[in-house]
Amino acid sequence: MMLKRILTLCTSNNKHVPKAGISSSCKVMSGMLCEQDIRVEEKWDLLSAVCLERHPVITKPMRDIEARYQKILQQIEFENSMISDFEIQQRNEKNQKKEFESEDIGSKRIIEDLEDSWEEELANFKFASRESGTEKDNTVVSLKRKLEKNLILLVEQKVGDSSLWIPPQSIRKHRETMIQSAYRTLQELCGNNVTVKFYGSAPIGFYQYKYPKSLRDKGKEGAKIFYFLAKYISGGIPSSVNHCWLDREELKTVVHPGVQKSLSKFLLPD
Repeated sequence: MMLKRILTLCTSNNKHVPKAGISSSCKVMSGMLCEQDIRVEEKWDLLSAVCLERHPVITKPMRDIEARYQKILQQIEFENSMISDFEIQQRNEKNQKKEFESEDIGSKRIIEDLEDSWEEELANFKFASRESGTEKDNTVVSLKRKLEKNLILLVEQKVGDSSLWIPPQSIRKHRETMIQSAYRTLQELCGNNVTVKFYGSAPIGFYQYKYPKSLRDKGKEGAKIFYFLAKYISGGIPSSVNHCWLDREELKTVVHPGVQKSLSKFLLPD
């Protein structure tokens, strides 16, 4: 605009403006604009949200057909496997001559003792429970619940006049990239004690909504949310933060239907 005014004044005074002068003026003006901190008023608020996922810790219980198929594979492996040293010893003992009968009785006792001890050890062995027995580990804030399923982190945040359970999100700050906003969001809302791994620097999902008319009249149309997927590694979230870890089915009953529809496009089912 300033350059345009200069040219207008020079033209109105019937003065010849050299081309070199225009070129140098453009360079000066462009340099001044680059040095300034220019803020463009956006009609939409841009937000970064983090879908932090805890992957299964143990395998899922086998279905009937899976259990029967596993039994068949184990039988095939047993039939095709080589005999062990203990089985070789048993066969050798049976093939020994009767003249060494006294020695055979002693070796048979040793073999029988070994078999008895192994059977007793097998009878006393018990698999660990797939679910924690303590009430504390089965609350929605615990990472020790539903170890065979994927869990998504939700935090309670104020959106407008309402408090909603949503993935951690915040508005992008000036000169921030969207992935930088995602890192900052997780640090500000969940603390520094949690270690995560982001799956790339590009968003994996998107959701937008319009603000009420009172806010649209002020120049803001609404919010555009870009979701980034991350994997939980270690650490914990402070108890002062209202949060929960939910599986896919629980997620449907807690989050807004529009948000759930957006999340379901990139969150794989269990």
